[in-house]
Amino acid sequence: MKRLAAAALVLCALFCFSTATAAGPGSSTDPLASLSYLNSTFAPDVNNSSKTLISNSLAPLYDNAAQNAQSIYNAALSQLGGYSGYAFTDKIVSLRLPSGTSASFVTGTMVSLVSGKATLTVTKGTIIDVSTGTELKSPAALTSNGRYLCAEDTTATLLATADTVCQIDGYYQTTGTIVQPVLYSDVRSTDWFVTAVSYVSDNGFFSGTTATTFSPQTSMTRGMFVTVLYRLAGKPAVSGASSFSDVASTAAYYYQAVIWASSQSIVAGYSDGKFHPDDIITREQMAAVMYRYAASSGYDTAPGSNTLYQSFPDVKSVSAYAADAMTWSVNNGLISGSGGKLLPKNTASRAQVAQIVYNFCQNIL
Repeated sequence: MKRLAAAALVLCALFCFSTATAAGPGSSTDPLASLSYLNSTFAPDVNNSSKTLISNSLAPLYDNAAQNAQSIYNAALSQLGGYSGYAFTDKIVSLRLPSGTSASFVTGTMVSLVSGKATLTVTKGTIIDVSTGTELKSPAALTSNGRYLCAEDTTATLLATADTVCQIDGYYQTTGTIVQPVLYSDVRSTDWFVTAVSYVSDNGFFSGTTATTFSPQTSMTRGMFVTVLYRLAGKPAVSGASSFSDVASTAAYYYQAVIWASSQSIVAGYSDGKFHPDDIITREQMAAVMYRYAASSGYDTAPGSNTLYQSFPDVKSVSAYAADAMTWSVNNGLISGSGGKLLPKNTASRAQVAQIVYNFCQNIL
């Protein structure tokens, strides 16, 4: 290519020289006779001629290189299945698979089980369990919240052994139904809470703080949490008015939820006769409310052994009213601690609450 470019430049120089000497000295077109001629005619002609010569010489090489690159790209896509019936998503989407249905994946695809039961079988290649950094032994039952990556030159099939929802990112082929992508700009595919956020959003338990944000680190208020449980209960019909002086507006998003939760003895007000819906809820308060919700819904709320609960170094900081609720929450996998501690008086973020609600749905319902 360097030789071709050099030849083009030589031709250009010869052309320019012949143009410059075509007219005799002193003639009206003599390039030395007029500076304006040099600027307005001679220089632009040389520039255009140079571009034409170089373009004519290099264009075929460029086109050939572009065709080769496209061929390589197409071959790579074909190997991944891009041209053989596989669909592609460049963002996380939820895939719903009825029991007995399947989905196929290829190189580069990430899979995470949200709910249900499924088995992943490798046809060829390797599946990496990203959660543990180990190779998945095929066939294997997927673990909830685990992330599985199809390595290079890999094809695999996921079979739903029960009604299943999983999250996928990459190439897939399935008879299942894509539910919806994770729509929040502040929730990344690598975040520890992505599965929980997708689950609570898909099922309508949580709404975003805006059309495009979830605000995972924002603290959860009492009004927010009661509303989540109300949605989890299926939004049962309520009657009567609120008994709390600070829950008086029927337009408040939590109005019906508070009436319902109060009627079910899931929540109680403060000694001042108010509910304080905008107060930030603590981790032990949340455990207590969830514990009462489970009891009102008919689920087993026996605290069980306190061995695991007592293993936390800050267990003595749990309020007496919340001890059974925290023990039950720990034993049922709703709360696993943070940094090895229960942190009962700490506030809970929206991401943490989403994870707890998700754990409740997986372990209790």
